[in-house]
Amino acid sequence: MSSIVKEIVDEIEESAEEVIEKVDEAVGNIPKKIEEAAEEIEEILEEQEKDEKKIEKKNEKKIFDLYNISEIKIADPGLKNVINLDYKLVVKSRGRIRETHGKAHVNIVERLVNIISVPGHRGKKHKIITKWATGKYNKNLRVVLEAFKIISEKTGKNPVQVLVAAIENSAPRDEITMIQYGGARYPQAVDCAPLRRISLALRNIVHGAYDKSFRSKKSLANALAEEMIVTAEGGNSLATTKKTELEKQADAAR
Repeated sequence: MSSIVKEIVDEIEESAEEVIEKVDEAVGNIPKKIEEAAEEIEEILEEQEKDEKKIEKKNEKKIFDLYNISEIKIADPGLKNVINLDYKLVVKSRGRIRETHGKAHVNIVERLVNIISVPGHRGKKHKIITKWATGKYNKNLRVVLEAFKIISEKTGKNPVQVLVAAIENSAPRDEITMIQYGGARYPQAVDCAPLRRISLALRNIVHGAYDKSFRSKKSLANALAEEMIVTAEGGNSLATTKKTELEKQADAAR
């Protein structure tokens, strides 16, 4: 009996040793398998990132092949439908858009370029004419591109986004109109239409830049870049002061 028991015990010990060896091998291989799986996951993630970057590059819409307008965000809900950011390599409509409310179909950068053509207008009079702000589209566009380059160097942001923020901060919501009643004229507060809000904002931004560069060593491009940066940050610029003046006059005329 003792010999039989010994044999059984020996067999049990051998089988236990085999089981222990297999478990040790399995446990020892787990870290290696985890490392291999982690490496595979990293490779998959890297491939996905590369694919996403390729897709982003394909989806990028850069005007003048410089500034991506697909990532521009418009915070003001009243201006979303009238700030045009349609993609064109060169924003130049050549005056073909002439339908009602056609300005809403003109790229916002082109509208800025067009307003630079007549920066000296004050009211209905063209008081100042200079050689660097003329009707030449290419000349005015060069000024805007230089201003955009200065903005991107100073702020590190997309200059088109800075322009949109400047418009939002300088577009008046109310203004006044004159009403004649019984031979008397008096001001009446009215809401400012979205297209007119943009027109006033762009005009005041260009006027502020022009005033800074007139009879000064500062170029128009530098002055325009500074005016847009200050206005976009909500600082004290000509465009923001004009906006507050109009809104105060409208509040007084209610």
